[in-house]
Amino acid sequence: MADIRRRKLKSSVWIPLRAVQELEKIGRYGYLGYRKEFFGMGTVAVPVGQKDPVSKLGWEDIGISHNHSGFCDNGKYVTADVFDDYDGTYLGTHLVLDQHFNSVDPSEWHLNQDFVTALGLKREKDVWVRPNEGYIDVARLHKRADGRPILLEVRAEHLKDYLCARNMGLYTTSYRSRDVVTGDASFISWENRCSQDKTQTDCWEGRVADIHEGGHPYGEKVAVIHASRTDVDESDDIPDISGIPTDQNIKSSSWEKAFEGRKLFLVMGQLWGNEWIEPAKTSPRLRSDKLPPSVFFIVDEQGSKETKETLADSGRWLWFKPDVIMALAHRRGGSLVWYTQDTGSVSCSLDCSVHFGINRLSLVNVYAKDVVLLPEWQQRIWAGHNVGPEGGVSEELLASQVRAQPALTQAPEEFLKEGIELINVLSQKQLNISVFGDHEFVRELLPRIHRFRAVDNPGLYSLAKDVARVTADNLDTAAMQTIVVPPKGTEWGSLKTLENLLASKIGGDAARSVMSALVGVYELRHADAHLPSSELDETMALLKVDRSLPTIFQGYQLLHACVSSIFEVVEVLQGWHKTG
Repeated sequence: MADIRRRKLKSSVWIPLRAVQELEKIGRYGYLGYRKEFFGMGTVAVPVGQKDPVSKLGWEDIGISHNHSGFCDNGKYVTADVFDDYDGTYLGTHLVLDQHFNSVDPSEWHLNQDFVTALGLKREKDVWVRPNEGYIDVARLHKRADGRPILLEVRAEHLKDYLCARNMGLYTTSYRSRDVVTGDASFISWENRCSQDKTQTDCWEGRVADIHEGGHPYGEKVAVIHASRTDVDESDDIPDISGIPTDQNIKSSSWEKAFEGRKLFLVMGQLWGNEWIEPAKTSPRLRSDKLPPSVFFIVDEQGSKETKETLADSGRWLWFKPDVIMALAHRRGGSLVWYTQDTGSVSCSLDCSVHFGINRLSLVNVYAKDVVLLPEWQQRIWAGHNVGPEGGVSEELLASQVRAQPALTQAPEEFLKEGIELINVLSQKQLNISVFGDHEFVRELLPRIHRFRAVDNPGLYSLAKDVARVTADNLDTAAMQTIVVPPKGTEWGSLKTLENLLASKIGGDAARSVMSALVGVYELRHADAHLPSSELDETMALLKVDRSLPTIFQGYQLLHACVSSIFEVVEVLQGWHKTG
């Protein structure tokens, strides 16, 4: 087990708090080819001052043979998470509680509630996440197929932060075994067919045993003794077997049975280990210890970099590539809200939104203080998209943050959902139908439809595809054709049906004009399948997209054209029953 003995938990990213894990099992015990490896671990969080007395304990004291529950000892109640000495002296705290029920119901493993609440963890099935760090996994419970727990591990960074705040370390005891059944054990050179090796932290033992096929000791016999009572009248209504067995009321027989089967060899290795895991030197999460800044941002044309130490009070802005918005808003807990045509707020975690603007080169600007006061893990996301200043600061952002006169413009992204819902309300009122369907996938797509999807041409085409999915693909063709019926032998698609519905009220030319952008975005969805250049130019013309602009601005123009078409449909429906 040299490979295992070299590993140290203190350098692991994930640290097991409890384990009862069959790592490998191949074949049947006692038969050629059988292999089994087992790993068990028990741990206890110990005050640093109690390190020496606890270090004298081992697997038998802290390992998996113990489950946990509250109990009374000499009139004193001891809570389930307390680990104390045999004389009642407090030694530490269990971070995992193994609650045993019976031989049928599997045990439940509970992560210590103080650990959970102190770190702000949320349990989702068998994973504990930390919402305030972007829902990062902090603890994970692994189970067998039958639901029995086998391993509960925690992220070392968070565990050590918690231990530091409590001035504790983690004392771990572990046991591993490896068993193999082989037909030849000549490769084992241990004297007397056994070996042992001890260090300050572990003890390894190896043995070889001769066995018969099936697992019984080779060449040995077993004695079988059969005994029965003779003084019980089994015909009695209430038989009585009381009384001490004696030679007079006992009948017995015995015999020997020799084991059979070919000779095989069981090779066994066992390793017991103890390890002390030190707490972190600082606790930024629980104790709010200040750390030296480690995230740097470009601040000028020479590429100079600064941290929150200077930027927090600098009164400057920073520049970022536009794909930073995707990296933030599309994370779990992220959001994107628009204030004006080119400004809004973005966050990658609830309650941490940042006001941004888009400059003339499609770069994202943010007031430096707003970024550097974010938690450091969020700063790292921003810093990964940071670029040098170019194109000036967003005009609309300056209007809001400097002149205190926010622009009166609007972003089309904020009105796509509203327009679709308004069409359905009006069509129900005026026509007694719903023009659009109500599908779950549409509700999921709408928050992801924004210009920052269009960081390049493939992104622009992908944006078009999703706009087409919530418009053309979501139209209720059958409902509309109850009002405008296709001529016999003619099939209308969803967009053609809506066009003819509008044409019945405003005429064909006007209806085609209203529908042009929706038709254009439907055609553009095929651009990633290599539309000919001439057709692509025609499609972009329908959408009034200027292909010479950065793709972020093309995405804006695409959305503006489609939202405008949707609200033109709204106007038609609003005046459906008006005359003149």
